[in-house]
Amino acid sequence: MSDCIFCRIARGEIPSGKVYEDEEILAFKDIHPQAPVHVLIVPKKHIATLADATPEDAPVLGRMLELAPRIAKELGAGEGFRTIINTGRHGGQEVYHLHLHILGGQPMPAMLKY
Repeated sequence: MSDCIFCRIARGEIPSGKVYEDEEILAFKDIHPQAPVHVLIVPKKHIATLADATPEDAPVLGRMLELAPRIAKELGAGEGFRTIINTGRHGGQEVYHLHLHILGGQPMPAMLKY
């Protein structure tokens, strides 16, 4: 999608605080960080939501998860971090390009228990 902000960032049209890049994935610092370490990992291929991912997307999704702890450790959140994928309107997704949040760098409050 040519007007998707994350597609534009992945193509280099919009500057970002890039922390990792390869042929399929880009990771960059969130512009509104919620923790000392707050990075987004996005596939360069446009996938609107996790619910839109197909079996063919499984390798890149796996690589995103594999990269998360490496990036967290490199940026100082090696003692613990959260990974979050918001999916759809009711899941809190604001940008409709699949992205994985890494949050860490400080003790994080406990998740609510249901």
